[in-house]
Amino acid sequence: MNRKKYKKNPDPFFIDSETPVSNKLQDTSYKLEWTENSYIADQGDKDSMRLTFDFSYLRKIAIFLALMILILLGRAGWLQVARGDHYRSMAQGNRIRVKSIESPRGIIYDRDGRELVHNVANFMLYLVPGDLPEDPEKKKAILSRITDILGSDPVQEKEITRESIQKKIQEVEDDPLLAYQPLFLTDNIEYEKAISLYLETQDMPGVILSNKSRRQYLNQVPLDRIFASSTQRELREKEVLPAAKDRLRIKTLSHILGYTGKIDQKELQERSDYSSIDYIGKTGLEYTWEEQLKGKKGKKQVEVNALGKEKRVISKEGARDGNNLVLSLDFSLQAQVEGILKKQLADKEVKKAAVVVMDPRNGEVLSLASTPGYNNNVFAQGISSEQYQEILGQEDNSLFNRVISGEYPSGSTIKPVIAAAALEEGIVSANTTVNSTGGIRVGEWFFPDWRAGGHGITDVRKAIAQSVNTFFYYVGGGYKDFPGLGLEGIVEYDRKFGLGRETGIDLPSEASGFLPSEEWKKEKMDQPWYIGDTYHLSIGQGFLLVTPLQVANFTSVFANQGTLYKPQLVKKVIDSSGQTLKQVQPEVLNRDFIGDYVMQVVREGMRRTVTKGSGRNLLSLDVTAAGKTGTAQWASDKPYHAWFTCFAPYEDPEVVVTVLVEQGGEGHDTAVPISKEILEYYFDKQGENG
Repeated sequence: MNRKKYKKNPDPFFIDSETPVSNKLQDTSYKLEWTENSYIADQGDKDSMRLTFDFSYLRKIAIFLALMILILLGRAGWLQVARGDHYRSMAQGNRIRVKSIESPRGIIYDRDGRELVHNVANFMLYLVPGDLPEDPEKKKAILSRITDILGSDPVQEKEITRESIQKKIQEVEDDPLLAYQPLFLTDNIEYEKAISLYLETQDMPGVILSNKSRRQYLNQVPLDRIFASSTQRELREKEVLPAAKDRLRIKTLSHILGYTGKIDQKELQERSDYSSIDYIGKTGLEYTWEEQLKGKKGKKQVEVNALGKEKRVISKEGARDGNNLVLSLDFSLQAQVEGILKKQLADKEVKKAAVVVMDPRNGEVLSLASTPGYNNNVFAQGISSEQYQEILGQEDNSLFNRVISGEYPSGSTIKPVIAAAALEEGIVSANTTVNSTGGIRVGEWFFPDWRAGGHGITDVRKAIAQSVNTFFYYVGGGYKDFPGLGLEGIVEYDRKFGLGRETGIDLPSEASGFLPSEEWKKEKMDQPWYIGDTYHLSIGQGFLLVTPLQVANFTSVFANQGTLYKPQLVKKVIDSSGQTLKQVQPEVLNRDFIGDYVMQVVREGMRRTVTKGSGRNLLSLDVTAAGKTGTAQWASDKPYHAWFTCFAPYEDPEVVVTVLVEQGGEGHDTAVPISKEILEYYFDKQGENG
């Protein structure tokens, strides 16, 4: 074999930088004469090659890749599992939708089955932001056309502009959860405008015209069905009737029924089963009985086209009608009470009053009237915030329900309660007498009777009948060696008769009244409790506050001889077919806390109020009655509040009537005549029905 001697031409790649090139060229390992065109590296070259690849970096790369994979898997899991339903619904938003089916709201009837409210058609316009065109010019054209058709809103006296609509859209367009939720624009659209919108919105993506019902309340009644001819004639002569002389507008019913309105943002957050275009009870029975009246929505799964319009129904679950309410309220009596108030208040040139008519045998409210009243249909149709603030600013405050929310000094209507407490505690007996000489003096203070010179020798029956203050000063606060109930004793029995707390009637915003205490006065006024405070409390003045409903309720205790009932307006709940779902049973709040003999003595005193006292106007009734007048001072420079509370027939009571007239003066002069007319009508009607 022909051998060549090979001289290495070292490649720079294999040269160890730490070894001189000349030394490596002299190394015999680089000169293998038996090898042709080949090169074998020595150990130094192997070390050099291994150090060029640092394998410690592989672990860092592996950790980095693992982290990236974990992030990708976590993100995929979040999108597909945690947010899967959301994005699936968005993906199907242009094809499949779930729409609600409105449930008819329940009807409210009076005790005789008369409809007090019903549902009427209401055209509503709303948007589905996710279906609106993405092109700004196309969206602008749609909004402009909507505002051209709508123009101004005659109900809310507000113009609907493209800018106002655009502002609403901007508030929700960045939230994907709201993209396919309805965005309310306006309702109560006039029929002609609704027809135009219906025709044009068929080609407008994201614009929906819906027919949702709204409430319409009974607030006027033919006089010839309600009033006796004499009452009708007197009303006309006093010019207190509306322009249509044969009808009376009943506004006091609004405080009972209340009204519905579009749900606001706060209510929407609290109630997950409502949408932004739903209506909800705002006040009155509509609010208290919302869960029964609203029914249950149905739903349907529909396929929509590219414009968001319904093409076909895929599946459907029907709605359940709201339940109906049957009230204890007698509508004809309610209308009569309002007519009487209009006449009597016009005579006295006053405007504010409250009337309660109830059945003492079970607590059912037959009539509840607070005047001035308001038209709840105005609210059901929708008013602007400016209009609402204007109504709130009215001096008469027609939205205020004086029967349950008004808190007033009770005046002498509290005296039967004080008398019962004194008899029950043995402070006095039925034969105990006090000499009324015009009042009592304690130090430099004088506490007067209402009659100058006093009433003479007075027992408990006479004290109630003639409202003798001196007698109640004695039994309430005590005098000289005569012990009284004292503050704690008075407050204890006031509570037993239902004062100082809500009665629990099924209406919102009921006030509790007020019972004072020594601690309260010290904290509130930084003053001690004086004997004069107890004297004032004994005759229904000073710090004591009651509502007209509370006075009617404790009067019922004397009428039924010992039971305090919870007042109620709803008698029963029925379904849309008329089947009774719930019969509201009378609820007892307190009973047997006053002895039978004590109860009889107090009742005899209340009867004498009518036969010998300030309620003699009721003697001309065809039935016997008992009651108590009251004249409550509340301001030194304004007329007194006038009270009268009574029950009839005396022997077997079936009705209690309580009347308060703000700034009406003397109770016998203002409140007694109103009560008399109410009782006349009530028993005339009972005779006709009997």
